[in-house]
Amino acid sequence: MRIALAQLNPIVGDLDGNTRRILAAIEESRGHGADLVVFPELVLLGYPPKDLLLKPHFIRRSQDALRQIASAARGVTALVGFAEPNPGPTGRSLFNAVAVCRDGRVVATHQKTLLPTYDVFDESRYFEPGARRAIETISDADGRAVRVGISICEDMWVDPALLPRSLYATDPAAELAQAGAELIINVSASPFVAGKDALRHELIRHHATRHGVPIVYVNQVGGNDDLVFDGASEVVHPAHGVVARARAFEEDLRVVDPWTAPRGDDVLAYPDTLSSIYQALVLGTRDYVRKCGFSGVVLGLSGGIDSALTAVIAVDALGPGAVHGVAMPSRFSSDHSLADGRQLAKNLGIDFRIISIDSVHAQMEAGLRETFAGREPDIAEENIQARIRGNILMALSNKFGWLLLTTGNKSELAVGYCTLYGDMCGGLAVISDVPKTTVYELARWVNARGETPRIPERSIEKPPSAELRPNQTDQDTLPPYPILDAILKCYIEDLQSADEIVSAGFDPATVRDVIRKVDLNEYKRKQAAVGLKVTSRAFGSGRRMPIAARYVQ
Repeated sequence: MRIALAQLNPIVGDLDGNTRRILAAIEESRGHGADLVVFPELVLLGYPPKDLLLKPHFIRRSQDALRQIASAARGVTALVGFAEPNPGPTGRSLFNAVAVCRDGRVVATHQKTLLPTYDVFDESRYFEPGARRAIETISDADGRAVRVGISICEDMWVDPALLPRSLYATDPAAELAQAGAELIINVSASPFVAGKDALRHELIRHHATRHGVPIVYVNQVGGNDDLVFDGASEVVHPAHGVVARARAFEEDLRVVDPWTAPRGDDVLAYPDTLSSIYQALVLGTRDYVRKCGFSGVVLGLSGGIDSALTAVIAVDALGPGAVHGVAMPSRFSSDHSLADGRQLAKNLGIDFRIISIDSVHAQMEAGLRETFAGREPDIAEENIQARIRGNILMALSNKFGWLLLTTGNKSELAVGYCTLYGDMCGGLAVISDVPKTTVYELARWVNARGETPRIPERSIEKPPSAELRPNQTDQDTLPPYPILDAILKCYIEDLQSADEIVSAGFDPATVRDVIRKVDLNEYKRKQAAVGLKVTSRAFGSGRRMPIAARYVQ
């Protein structure tokens, strides 16, 4: 049996556009002699569709689109992810389902059994869990009938050996195998997290070897809001191992016989950790900008490493002609900051302009002088500069239709080392889930890839500074970034207590100060721009902490 892995990049809610993509993939698969074409989870709607699922007219239109797709499924069987109305009396009136399209109609549907409600997932808000697990019989061109078990994403995430924290009482893949499945297909929309690819592959391999059947895994690719989907669909045989793997971070269509031995050109290697993070950021930026309809992006270029890395990502995502950099020096800005920003823009070939904030800053200070009389200058005066810069960048965004990219990293956002309505202004926070230490690693990785460095070496080597007062550096108020990032990972991603972190060898006062800063600045993060998720626990939809709370570690 020849199976096409149709790894598509749908746009959430774009029923017409997604239908065209699906129809084109069916036609291409038929041209390659495929017997079966498999699409990702909810491919017709795009994942995650969120509260669009609550709109009855959206579901009705999706049903019309599915019928159009089914009518094209002739000479090939297509498995299409969609939202299936549930005729039962429950309030959650949908199933997350797969339609089996053949001979011009939908001949069967299969429903998702396990509905995740952790991290970024909230499927029980919309869907009813499927109760039945039926085997689908699909024939190849020679008339050979294959008993196929169809599962959807989370249905595969059950394995006591790899996932000791059992979330579910059932194992859909095992039940399909016990029911006589000769092949198990998993249609998925699995968001990218650095390092997750290895676990995901081991999970698929374990199922294949434990049940003695090939596993066909087809994943969505592309960026939708804060989530990036990495594709890398694959077929794993219990004896041969990986038979085929599709491209990571790109649309792809591969036609495979799951029972054949692998060929070298069919098994594409997954990128290493830094490369995968970078590709995820590029893809997430490109799709957010284009799917939201912006003509280009604008960002402040301070001469520092964060804005430099963000600019490089933007150029690789959109091309240099769509990226606009702005330097906004004040009397506290160093000469090298302006020079480094200018050199970066030259290296990247992007538009670069200088707008001084000195006169506006002086007027703001003069206007507040009487009100602030008798009080020493402090962070209030410093933040005025950041807010002036935010206003300038937003003015350019409004005037020219450019999306404003914020350039703060995860370390800064975690402890509130950022200015609300200042450097936090913007529509997309490209590196807000990238710790500062990883920012340095990515910057060096970027420079090592080309014949000449793209990011000025001084931007990487100089002590990081907000330059809001004379001789200011980040380490005036923060611990060294390697220590800070290690504590933040323990607290935010690993959910450890202060005592547990201290027991790992960190200074108690430093740990408690970092935790205090994280907790106090939740209100800032609730107002931050959408950020691209690349770690296991990003600020945003997957981390839901209260603001008006009082829990002291």
